Amino acid sequence: MRDVFVADLRSPGVVLGGLAVTLGVTNAIFHTIVEIALELPADYSIQDADGGPLLSDDRQLCPGHYLILSDVPVLPSPQRYFTRTVSVTTGTRLQSFKQQVRARDGRCVISKVPSLGPLYGIWDSFEAAHIVPLAYASEWHNRGFPNLVSLPPLPPHENDKINSVQNGLLMQSNFHNLFDCYHFSILPEEDYKIVFFQPDVHGLAGTSLDRELLDDGRRPLDAFLRWHFEQAVLCNVRGAGEPVFDSDFPPGSDMMGDILSAPNAAERREFELLTRLGASQILPE
Repeated sequence: MRDVFVADLRSPGVVLGGLAVTLGVTNAIFHTIVEIALELPADYSIQDADGGPLLSDDRQLCPGHYLILSDVPVLPSPQRYFTRTVSVTTGTRLQSFKQQVRARDGRCVISKVPSLGPLYGIWDSFEAAHIVPLAYASEWHNRGFPNLVSLPPLPPHENDKINSVQNGLLMQSNFHNLFDCYHFSILPEEDYKIVFFQPDVHGLAGTSLDRELLDDGRRPLDAFLRWHFEQAVLCNVRGAGEPVFDSDFPPGSDMMGDILSAPNAAERREFELLTRLGASQILPE
């Protein structure tokens, strides 16, 4: 599926990463992606297959092979990738998280399709998605994210800040699944553009979050969106990319056996256990 490939000029035949270019991925965004996926010095540059410089501008990125020029060898980023996949449950969460995200957004923030919820209380196919997932509470704390939250849940759960409305987005269920699997993400520095890392069959690549959400004092925080974007890059761009997991486990199937026989079994098992340990614990206010 990839049609963009990146290598070090010293070893042009060794691919360090790549992506399937979609609408809205500009040269500037490509520079941002490369800086996340690879370990680079401050004064690197990129050239195309013809040897011309690839400037960090707003032109659409073209498919092709690109080479990194730098004073030191270029290596894949050592940044940790946190396995994520669709789970039926999402761990211990607060009712207020769902309620506050619904009240703020009222529609799918990706497709802009309105929900019947605000008028009729019907929220079928709309889900409140965590940007930083509940399963990685340790990463949430290591990054100092609780210190950024200005709207914590109400007492007695005010310290459970990962369930803040500022860590949530309302999405239709299909987009929630794609978001969880890093098929797309949102880049705050580029006007909150929706960047697809897999082919976009919905016609939404290159669109942005709307001003109604961004002007709301309860809006999701840039740091959380940036974290998700970095994880999407590590998942889809670095090296050969991370394996795609099958999340469709029919009743009676050996889910754990399937997970253990698949790539990255340990990481996948950790995520599933962390998300399912508190599966039935939905805490009321």
